[in-house]
Order: sequence, then C-alpha cells, then structure tokens
Amino acid sequence: MHNFTAQLTNTEQNQLKNALHYMKMAELKAACLKLGLPSTGNKAFLIAQIMSFVQTGKINSAPKIPAQSMAKYQPFQNLSSTSLMLYGDYKNDLNRRNFFKTLIGPHFHFTAFGIDWLNDRWLAGQPPTYQEFADYWVSEYTQRKLIQAPPKAEWAFINFVQQMQKTQPNSSKTAILNAWKQTQTQQANLAKLLLAKV
Repeated sequence: MHNFTAQLTNTEQNQLKNALHYMKMAELKAACLKLGLPSTGNKAFLIAQIMSFVQTGKINSAPKIPAQSMAKYQPFQNLSSTSLMLYGDYKNDLNRRNFFKTLIGPHFHFTAFGIDWLNDRWLAGQPPTYQEFADYWVSEYTQRKLIQAPPKAEWAFINFVQQMQKTQPNSSKTAILNAWKQTQTQQANLAKLLLAKV
C-alpha cells in the first residue's frame, strides 16, 4: 500500500480537513469515488474516511448497524413508551413528534444531539425505548441550556453564519448567504486541488 502521508504536508492536511466541511454531500461522495473509497455514510464519516486515507492510506468501511437494532429482524413495535426505537421503522414524523410531546412536553423538537445518540445506540446494538430516548433528550436539553455545546465542525454553514453575525452584526440575510456561497465554493475548490495531489 502506498504511503499517502507524504503527499500532503501537515499544513495542507489541516487545510483539507477544514475545506472538506464546506463540501456538499454530492461533492464528498464524488471525492470518495475518485479516491477509490466507499461513498456511503453521513458527512462526518465521509470526511473522516477521506482524512484517514490521506494520512494513512487505509480504507475504512462504513459502520454497519447490527441485526438487533434493525426493525426487519425484530417483532413489530407499537408506539408506546416501552417500545424499541428500531432502525428501519423509526421516522421523524408528526405522529412521533406528537408522541414525544406527551412524554416530554410541548417544547420537544428533534435535535442533532438526539439523532446522534440514537445512531450511537443503534450501532452499539442497543436500541433504546421511546422512554429512554425521552429521558436522554430531557437531560441533554437541560444541560445545554446551562452550557451551550459548540456546533460540530460538519455544520459549516451554521458556524459560518454565527461567526459572521458576531463580526458583522449589521449584515443582511442576503449578504450572509452570498458570503457563504462564495466561501463554500472557494473552500470546496481548495479541497479538490489538495485531493488532486493524493
């Protein structure tokens, strides 16, 4: 296997990691295919996979959800507090949103931290009940009201908007969107140039 580490300097690797977060999913998938990498998985996985390949030459396979977390291998689950939230059956729909509001309260809304926790449980083969999800959601929501968690690196758009609102508070939404599009294009092009060296 070729040693890909030497093809990009440490500075270039840092630039690439940052720039990849600005790429759209279609661009990341295309980059994976060009490098001969699997193109399935979420944005965080695709970025981590590209960086791992650039730094080590290793190809990582996308994590697979075990059978015990998948609806097709489990008995049918009614919508109740003791029912399991299973991959392939669980949906972010009005019926479930209303159900969670009965468990949590009218302030419930789907959050990235909730989806991440659910995916982690599925991957670990430990699908939670609806009540377990509700308990986690309340605990995390309460904690984040006290201490705001930093946005994830893959939320490049959110990070960009928040930063621009701090540095240029008088900017209009149109100006922010235009600046984002320009930055996104520049960063995506930078990522493509760096990946061309690999």
